[in-house]
Parts: sequence; C-alpha cells; structure tokens
Amino acid sequence: MTETEPASGQQRRAFWLKHLHQWHWISSAICLIGMLLFAVTGFTLNHAGQIEASPSVVTRQAMAPASLLSALKSAMPAASGSGRDAKSAVPPALADWLSRELDIDASGREAEWSADEVYVSLPRPGGDAWVSLALDTGETQYETTTRGVISYLNDLHKGRNTGHAWSLFLDVFALACLVFSVTGLFLLKLHAAGRVATWPLVGLGLVVPLLLAILFIH
Repeated sequence: MTETEPASGQQRRAFWLKHLHQWHWISSAICLIGMLLFAVTGFTLNHAGQIEASPSVVTRQAMAPASLLSALKSAMPAASGSGRDAKSAVPPALADWLSRELDIDASGREAEWSADEVYVSLPRPGGDAWVSLALDTGETQYETTTRGVISYLNDLHKGRNTGHAWSLFLDVFALACLVFSVTGLFLLKLHAAGRVATWPLVGLGLVVPLLLAILFIH
C-alpha cells in the first residue's frame, strides 16, 4: 500500500496537469487576440480625456418620390397622426429606397414618427448617424459622424451599438477568459510547492485593487 499510494498520487497529478495544460492553452489561444484588444482599449478608455478625436461629419440629401410618401403615410402609426411621437420598425419600402438612394442599411431599425417626419437613428461603433424624411415634401437628410479608429475600438470594448454577433463573441470570449483564469489558478496550485512566491503574488493581485477601491474610490 505504501508503494502504490505515491504512484497513484503521481498518476492523478499527471492526469490533472495534462488536462489543465490542455484547457489552459486552448482557452488562451481562443482569447489571445481579444485579450490584446481589450488590454489596449482598456488603456485608451482610461485615458479617453487625454486622447483627442477629430470627428468627421458627412451630410447627404435626397428627395423621396410621391409613391414612397403615400406608402409611408399609410404605414404611419396612429399615435403620430394625433401629434404624438410613435415608434415602429422601418417600413420595407423606406428601407429599400434608403438602400438604393443613400446606401443606408435601415432594415430592422426602429423609426420614430411624428405628424410631419420620419426619423431613424443609426448608431454604430466609433460614430453615429441619422436620417430624417419630411412626410410633406419628401426632403430627406442623412448625416453620419465618424470619430476615428480609437473610438471604434473603444466601442467594441464596451459592446456599444455592435449588434448580436459581436455580443455573442463577447460571451464566448468571457467564457474563454474564465476557463483560462480558472485553469491557471489550478496550475498555480499544482506548481506552488516549488515556487514559494506563487501565493504571495496571487494575494497581491487581490489586495492591491481591493485597497485601492476601499481607500481611493468614494
């Protein structure tokens, strides 16, 4: 028994080391590029006040045909006709015309209706855009604002106006980071006997932000 127990313990250790290393490197490979992106944008967000942006604004105009105006007036929600603003999905006829005339993808967006105007907000990472159409004259105005690459990356970091696909990526990335961190913690435990600085450094990583939060964040 005394000879087989150490051998059994070594086998268990080898088993866990093998699988922990495997999960650790797989999760690190999955989240490597994302970690670099989030590290850089964490810095830029923390110093957003010192990083100047030069917004670029582009304005375009168009004139909607009478047939489209007639279709929009028929699709107008009841509340907007009574003088109150209402919201509904952008009608397909309007989405098709905006795509042809102004190269705008408004399908699936929400339109805000008033008695004399349809307004569509088109926010996006690193910028903003909107389009308005006058229901009486058909005059259409489109304005887009671009704030640069850093603003774009910052919005990716925050998941701001990024859509469902990016939101799903953030969930997968967060899960990969969790696996990477937990497997790293277990690997630290398995190697801690030969590395005396392991737990002091882990404790330091906990105590320093905790003290900063307690002492300097009010």
